[in-house]
Amino acid sequence: MNERNYWIGVVSRDHVAFGVDGGFTQLNHGKAAPLERMRAGDGFAFYSPRTAYPDGPPLQAFTAIGRVRDGVVYQARPPHDQGFAPFRLRVDYLPARDAPIKPLIEGLSFIRSKTHWGAAFRFGFLRVPEADFARIAAAMGRDFAADFPAMGKSTSEHTPEEESMASNST
Repeated sequence: MNERNYWIGVVSRDHVAFGVDGGFTQLNHGKAAPLERMRAGDGFAFYSPRTAYPDGPPLQAFTAIGRVRDGVVYQARPPHDQGFAPFRLRVDYLPARDAPIKPLIEGLSFIRSKTHWGAAFRFGFLRVPEADFARIAAAMGRDFAADFPAMGKSTSEHTPEEESMASNST
Protein backbone atom coordinates (compact mmCIF):
# COMPACT_ATOMS: atom_id res chain seq x y z
CA MET A 1 0.00 0.00 0.00
CA ASN A 2 1.49 3.33 -1.04
CA GLU A 3 1.26 6.35 1.19
CA ARG A 4 0.11 9.62 -0.32
CA ASN A 5 2.35 12.62 0.19
CA TYR A 6 1.36 16.26 0.13
CA TRP A 7 3.46 18.97 -1.49
CA ILE A 8 3.56 22.74 -1.83
CA GLY A 9 5.27 24.54 -4.68
CA VAL A 10 6.12 28.23 -4.33
CA VAL A 11 5.33 30.16 -7.50
CA SER A 12 3.92 33.59 -8.35
CA ARG A 13 0.23 33.65 -9.27
CA ASP A 14 0.88 34.52 -12.92
CA HIS A 15 2.99 31.36 -13.29
CA VAL A 16 0.39 29.34 -11.37
CA ALA A 17 -2.26 30.37 -13.90
CA PHE A 18 -0.02 29.16 -16.74
CA GLY A 19 0.42 25.77 -15.05
CA VAL A 20 -3.26 25.36 -14.15
CA ASP A 21 -4.32 26.23 -17.71
CA GLY A 22 -1.84 23.66 -19.06
CA GLY A 23 -2.56 20.98 -16.44
CA PHE A 24 1.03 20.79 -15.17
CA THR A 25 3.45 22.05 -12.57
CA GLN A 26 7.05 23.08 -12.95
CA LEU A 27 9.17 24.14 -10.02
CA ASN A 28 12.49 25.73 -9.14
CA HIS A 29 13.04 27.24 -12.57
CA GLY A 30 12.21 24.04 -14.44
CA LYS A 31 14.38 21.59 -12.50
CA ALA A 32 13.43 17.89 -12.54
CA ALA A 33 14.56 16.97 -8.99
CA PRO A 34 11.57 18.26 -7.00
CA LEU A 35 9.10 16.75 -9.46
CA GLU A 36 10.80 13.34 -9.26
CA ARG A 37 9.82 13.11 -5.59
CA MET A 38 6.09 13.23 -6.40
CA ARG A 39 3.96 10.20 -7.27
CA ALA A 40 0.57 9.66 -8.87
CA GLY A 41 -2.21 10.58 -6.46
CA ASP A 42 -0.11 12.88 -4.28
CA GLY A 43 -1.71 16.14 -3.22
CA PHE A 44 -0.19 19.32 -4.60
CA ALA A 45 -0.86 22.99 -3.89
CA PHE A 46 0.71 26.25 -4.97
CA TYR A 47 1.61 29.00 -2.54
CA SER A 48 2.06 32.38 -4.25
CA PRO A 49 4.04 35.00 -2.36
CA ARG A 50 3.42 37.52 -5.18
CA THR A 51 0.98 38.12 -8.00
CA ALA A 52 3.74 38.24 -10.64
CA TYR A 53 7.38 37.24 -10.91
CA PRO A 54 9.70 38.79 -9.89
CA ASP A 55 8.35 42.04 -8.45
CA GLY A 56 4.55 41.83 -8.43
CA PRO A 57 2.58 43.04 -5.45
CA PRO A 58 2.57 40.69 -2.44
CA LEU A 59 -0.24 38.10 -2.44
CA GLN A 60 0.75 35.54 0.26
CA ALA A 61 -1.97 33.01 -0.55
CA PHE A 62 -2.47 29.42 -1.65
CA THR A 63 -3.63 29.77 -5.23
CA ALA A 64 -4.19 26.27 -6.70
CA ILE A 65 -4.71 22.72 -5.46
CA GLY A 66 -4.92 19.33 -7.14
CA ARG A 67 -3.65 15.77 -7.48
CA VAL A 68 -0.56 14.55 -9.32
CA ARG A 69 -1.96 12.69 -12.33
CA ASP A 70 0.56 10.04 -13.31
CA GLY A 71 3.87 10.89 -11.65
CA VAL A 72 5.70 10.98 -15.01
CA VAL A 73 8.20 13.84 -15.28
CA TYR A 74 8.59 15.13 -18.82
CA GLN A 75 10.57 17.88 -20.49
CA ALA A 76 8.62 20.56 -22.34
CA ARG A 77 9.69 21.42 -25.85
CA PRO A 78 11.22 24.85 -26.00
CA PRO A 79 9.68 27.38 -28.35
CA HIS A 80 11.89 27.71 -31.44
CA ASP A 81 13.04 31.15 -30.35
CA GLN A 82 14.07 30.07 -26.82
CA GLY A 83 16.33 27.43 -25.35
CA PHE A 84 14.44 27.01 -22.05
CA ALA A 85 13.00 23.47 -21.80
CA PRO A 86 11.62 23.03 -18.26
CA PHE A 87 10.72 19.72 -16.66
CA ARG A 88 7.03 19.33 -15.84
CA LEU A 89 4.60 17.00 -14.13
CA ARG A 90 0.90 16.59 -14.94
CA VAL A 91 -1.52 17.75 -12.23
CA ASP A 92 -5.31 17.54 -12.18
CA TYR A 93 -6.25 20.85 -10.60
CA LEU A 94 -9.49 21.25 -8.67
CA PRO A 95 -11.71 24.33 -8.70
CA ALA A 96 -10.71 26.36 -5.64
CA ARG A 97 -10.54 29.86 -4.23
CA ASP A 98 -7.38 31.62 -3.10
CA ALA A 99 -6.67 31.14 0.61
CA PRO A 100 -4.62 33.85 2.33
CA ILE A 101 -1.93 32.27 4.49
CA LYS A 102 -1.97 34.65 7.46
CA PRO A 103 -5.17 33.24 9.05
CA LEU A 104 -3.72 29.71 8.69
CA ILE A 105 -0.21 30.23 10.10
CA GLU A 106 -0.96 29.33 13.73
CA GLY A 107 -2.56 26.02 12.72
CA LEU A 108 0.08 24.85 10.24
CA SER A 109 2.64 22.59 11.91
CA PHE A 110 5.19 22.82 9.08
CA ILE A 111 5.61 26.53 9.87
CA ARG A 112 7.90 26.31 12.88
CA SER A 113 8.49 30.02 13.42
CA LYS A 114 5.14 31.79 13.50
CA THR A 115 6.88 35.18 13.36
CA HIS A 116 9.28 34.29 10.51
CA TRP A 117 6.81 32.04 8.69
CA GLY A 118 8.12 32.87 5.21
CA ALA A 119 11.24 30.80 5.93
CA ALA A 120 9.17 27.63 5.49
CA PHE A 121 8.85 28.43 1.78
CA ARG A 122 12.44 29.52 1.06
CA PHE A 123 13.43 26.45 -0.99
CA GLY A 124 10.45 26.72 -3.36
CA PHE A 125 9.14 23.22 -2.69
CA LEU A 126 8.23 21.31 0.44
CA ARG A 127 6.39 18.27 1.72
CA VAL A 128 3.77 18.94 4.38
CA PRO A 129 1.80 16.75 6.79
CA GLU A 130 -1.63 15.53 5.72
CA ALA A 131 -3.38 17.51 8.48
CA ASP A 132 -1.79 20.75 7.26
CA PHE A 133 -2.73 20.01 3.66
CA ALA A 134 -6.30 19.26 4.75
CA ARG A 135 -6.46 22.63 6.54
CA ILE A 136 -5.20 24.40 3.39
CA ALA A 137 -7.69 22.50 1.21
CA ALA A 138 -10.57 23.49 3.48
CA ALA A 139 -9.48 27.14 3.38
CA MET A 140 -9.56 26.88 -0.43
CA GLY A 141 -13.15 25.61 -0.29
CA ARG A 142 -12.36 21.94 -0.95
CA ASP A 143 -13.65 18.80 0.79
CA PHE A 144 -10.36 17.09 1.66
CA ALA A 145 -11.88 13.66 2.38
CA ALA A 146 -13.68 13.62 -0.97
CA ASP A 147 -10.77 15.04 -2.99
CA PHE A 148 -8.08 12.88 -1.35
CA PRO A 149 -9.75 9.62 -0.22
CA ALA A 150 -7.69 7.15 1.77
CA MET A 151 -5.40 5.10 -0.45
CA GLY A 152 -5.37 1.32 -0.48
CA LYS A 153 -9.10 0.65 -0.13
CA SER A 154 -10.82 0.15 -3.43
CA THR A 155 -14.49 0.90 -3.87
CA SER A 156 -15.12 -2.84 -4.23
CA GLU A 157 -13.85 -3.62 -0.72
CA HIS A 158 -16.50 -4.02 1.95
CA THR A 159 -16.57 -3.54 5.69
CA PRO A 160 -16.98 -6.69 7.85
CA GLU A 161 -20.63 -5.71 8.41
CA GLU A 162 -21.23 -5.48 4.65
CA GLU A 163 -19.55 -8.87 4.13
CA SER A 164 -21.75 -10.43 6.82
CA MET A 165 -24.92 -8.93 5.30
CA ALA A 166 -23.93 -10.18 1.83
CA SER A 167 -23.30 -13.75 3.04
CA ASN A 168 -26.58 -13.81 5.02
CA SER A 169 -28.67 -12.61 2.07
CA THR A 170 -28.00 -15.74 -0.04
